[in-house]
Amino acid sequence: MKRIFRLLVKIVLGFIALSVILVLIYKFIPVPYTPLMVIRYFESETSIETKHKWRPIEEISPNLQLAVICAEDQNFLSHNGFDMSAIQKAFENNNNGKKLKGGSSISQQTAKNVFLWQGRSWFRKGLEAYFTFLIENLWSKERILEVYLNSIEMGKGVYGAEAAGRYWFNKSAKNLSQNEAAAIAAILPHPRKYKATNSSKYIEKRKTWIVRQMRNYGTLTLKEK
Repeated sequence: MKRIFRLLVKIVLGFIALSVILVLIYKFIPVPYTPLMVIRYFESETSIETKHKWRPIEEISPNLQLAVICAEDQNFLSHNGFDMSAIQKAFENNNNGKKLKGGSSISQQTAKNVFLWQGRSWFRKGLEAYFTFLIENLWSKERILEVYLNSIEMGKGVYGAEAAGRYWFNKSAKNLSQNEAAAIAAILPHPRKYKATNSSKYIEKRKTWIVRQMRNYGTLTLKEK
């Protein structure tokens, strides 16, 4: 039993050391590929080219930065990685039999996309919370948003802001307008189902709501966060 216990301790400590090192590496260098990209590649029955090109946050339109915050996590700059009010609201909605809705923050989504796999198991959620804690304490809010905008799925085979700008609007991420940014943010809950152009009525309605939220939010300031 003592040998087993010591082995388990070594495994846990080794995992913690490796995970911290990986998070510190990604604090400074671009994330080249994510587990989700690998999973989607093997899930696809047909060959879909992975579109992904890293861009520093200075080359991503402030419109898109603000749009994803307004659409996905309006308390991003003030919470510590977990928006408890959003989690509570999602829990109540799901318990009341309403349409399933997640309460994941941008930090949680970043942790999941960069370090983990998709799924709803408690084990994976526990790891997600652990990596969220790490990036919130080792990265700045600006870095979290930068990695998020370069890693998330924004269409079939489309990952990150630059690829999304090119794919949906044939322009660089830095040149996206307010309406274009809102259109991309509107499809994020189901980027393989919805379209940012020639959109459904639901996406058009959601885009209008996001634009209104962007105007109400005001200027986005990340540098000191």
